Amino acid sequence: MNNINEFFDDGETIKETPKLHYPEYGIDKFLEEVYIDEKDYFTLVELVKNKKNIIVQGAPGVGKTFMAKRLAYSMMGIKNPERVMMVQFHQSYSYEDFVMGYRPSKEGFDLRLGTFYKFCKKAQDDDENDYFFIIDEINRGNLSKIFGELFMLIENDKRGEKNKIQLLYSDESFFIPKNVYIIGLMNTADRSLAMLDYALRRRFAFFDLKPGFDSDGFKDYQTELSDESFDKLIEVMKELNQKIRDDESLGEGFKIGHSYLCNIKSENVTEKLTYIVEYELIPLLKEYWFDEQDNIDYWSDRLRSVFND
Repeated sequence: MNNINEFFDDGETIKETPKLHYPEYGIDKFLEEVYIDEKDYFTLVELVKNKKNIIVQGAPGVGKTFMAKRLAYSMMGIKNPERVMMVQFHQSYSYEDFVMGYRPSKEGFDLRLGTFYKFCKKAQDDDENDYFFIIDEINRGNLSKIFGELFMLIENDKRGEKNKIQLLYSDESFFIPKNVYIIGLMNTADRSLAMLDYALRRRFAFFDLKPGFDSDGFKDYQTELSDESFDKLIEVMKELNQKIRDDESLGEGFKIGHSYLCNIKSENVTEKLTYIVEYELIPLLKEYWFDEQDNIDYWSDRLRSVFND
């Protein structure tokens, strides 16, 4: 049989696009990197599978953003960034950014496709695999405006081609594929943000991500670091979180997370912890108790005392 290259005048060899191989990523790897309990992990997975839309909410430093992508990877079984996308909502984020809209061009205005629209089209062409769309700071955007007519389509029982509707800026009938999962992330300690719209709230399941100081993964990390100052600081932070939880003006959603103390290496531990206390934790307390100087002074001294004993 003649070689296929003989049919081409220039004699160039046709090269097949190499198939990418992504590393495996399962529950064991997830629990090694993300400091939550195994029970909470399985709860998260079930919520995502059943509801298709979930909002993970928690205080500063509980690792919401870090966790989200790894949750997606663990559910896919491989660390494939091509099937995961993250955006961040803000006050200026719009339907035109999310779905589609007209944007200025040299000739006037062109119809541009939004991030979520393109992601859904990509998932439609690969319906055998799951896709995860992560929205950081989901409560910072005007959600009704951003989602538009997709407000209805994100519901888990409104997915698929049979529920397609016409889009605002085009004659196209659009639907959200069943293999797209939405993970929203929300900071519960930001008092400047309004509550979510009730109509949108019922379309999402909500999961509270809490500080993971007592998780097996964090305890392993603590044991490996083996530093007295680190151990003392954790005990003070646990007491501080108890105080924050019991404070009527704060509560569970303001507890300080474990990620402030993550990724510390064994060199110069005390110096690094001192910077964290002075320039991250104490400023946060000043924001929490802006009108209660006694609380600020007391807990600032408690945190600093870790290095003075």
